[in-house]
Amino acid sequence: MSQLFRTKSIDRLVAASEEPGKRLKRTLGPLSLIALGVGAVIGSGIFILTGTAAAGETLSYNSVLHAPVLDLIRHGSSAVTTIGRAGAGPGITLSFLLTAIACSFAALCYAELASMIPIAGSAYTYAYATLGEIFAWIIGWDLILEYAVSNMAVAVGFSAYLNDVLDSVFGVHLPRKLSEPIIAGGQLTGNWFNLPALLVLLVLTYVLVRGIRESAATNNLMVLVKIGAILIFVFGAARAINTAHWHPFMPNGFGGVLTGAAIVFFTYIGFDSVSTAAEECRNPQRDLPIGIIVTLIVCTVLYCSVALVLTGVADYHTLNNSAPVGNALKALGLDNIRRWVGVGAIVGITSSLLVFQYGQARVWFAMSRDRLLPSCFSKVHPRYKTPHISTWVAGLVVGIPAGIWDIGTFADLSNIGTLFAFVLVSAGVIVLRRRQPERRRSFRVPLVPWLPLFSIACCVVLMTGLPLETWLRFFVWLAVGLVLYFLFGKRHSELAVE
Repeated sequence: MSQLFRTKSIDRLVAASEEPGKRLKRTLGPLSLIALGVGAVIGSGIFILTGTAAAGETLSYNSVLHAPVLDLIRHGSSAVTTIGRAGAGPGITLSFLLTAIACSFAALCYAELASMIPIAGSAYTYAYATLGEIFAWIIGWDLILEYAVSNMAVAVGFSAYLNDVLDSVFGVHLPRKLSEPIIAGGQLTGNWFNLPALLVLLVLTYVLVRGIRESAATNNLMVLVKIGAILIFVFGAARAINTAHWHPFMPNGFGGVLTGAAIVFFTYIGFDSVSTAAEECRNPQRDLPIGIIVTLIVCTVLYCSVALVLTGVADYHTLNNSAPVGNALKALGLDNIRRWVGVGAIVGITSSLLVFQYGQARVWFAMSRDRLLPSCFSKVHPRYKTPHISTWVAGLVVGIPAGIWDIGTFADLSNIGTLFAFVLVSAGVIVLRRRQPERRRSFRVPLVPWLPLFSIACCVVLMTGLPLETWLRFFVWLAVGLVLYFLFGKRHSELAVE
């Protein structure tokens, strides 16, 4: 048991990052870190989930496995086939604000640990320094799941948006057999392969291998385009606002606002990816907390602005569809703004793909450097100073499944993986405050242990809102990971060899 809970000192983790041949190039400043965070957080969800959460939804479940755990607890297995969720209405703006406050608790915990342990690997590295090797492996394996399935889902969405934009702007439609999943809803579709999903990941993988400076520059450009498209919508559509649509502002009371917050929570996932860039920051102790916290602030302002304008230009009852922003603009005759929104969605999806692929490769790299994964994954390219093998393998591991399955297969797995990581990071802050109170912290979470405990509670409650089937898949993934740990990682890790 002592072997399972052995920890790696922070000083040793930092020293390992400076070893020749396994050292990454430090080129990123605070603006690039903020762009990485915004690139990950702001995706197509800003144009979709805003409408869904405002209008509300009625969810039908084929079986108990598809029902949220919390609904099973409340209503029993025989009464969860249909669950209605009242919409927030124009109060969806408050839903985004409440969600940002809830996420800020986990963000503050990330900021403290990232400034103390400026190492690639994010929550995996923090767990190794605080909770022990077995927890580090579990969270590392969990992060691989989070980043991989997130990008599988986003890549499938990219292909769908690409088809829509090509059709609306150029009148071109890609062949269905080469641009849609082979399997959708558990059934064969007759398609051959979702080729755009694989190709975009391969192109981004090439960019990431070429260097972090080139990758950051590409992401910075895409983030500017994405924010530009959002601002064009906000200011361009603002002149069509009818204030009567804002009355009543909370048609279903505060309960509807809370339901909306639960629906849009997952649009904020991604700010943790900033911490994976720790080893490539010029001044990580100062810049990482800035990057994480400013990312959350910027994204909250953008989300609230879109929500306020969208519910002002359209009756919130009409927004429960797959393209609420596009359809609202079409009804108003604002076709030029609609095209910009389509372009912004494509660029937003692409920047999210880039950042998550970047984060995933850094987790593989960190675990390999600790010898919990084969050493080939921690090799650094002699010219570009990037973990090229990890990056290419991650690209293929994500790209091939994205060409086969549909988006619904992946989304919930990403959510539960992210929330589990938030729980362990929040716990890590409490542990380090007790074990190493004297260690210098350039950023400190206030009200410890109460604020991290509240962060843990928020995450656990949100996890209970995920389907039972997702929990079962998550436990199967962890079980496979534990088998690999006991067969390889436990015997080959750097601490075990010593």
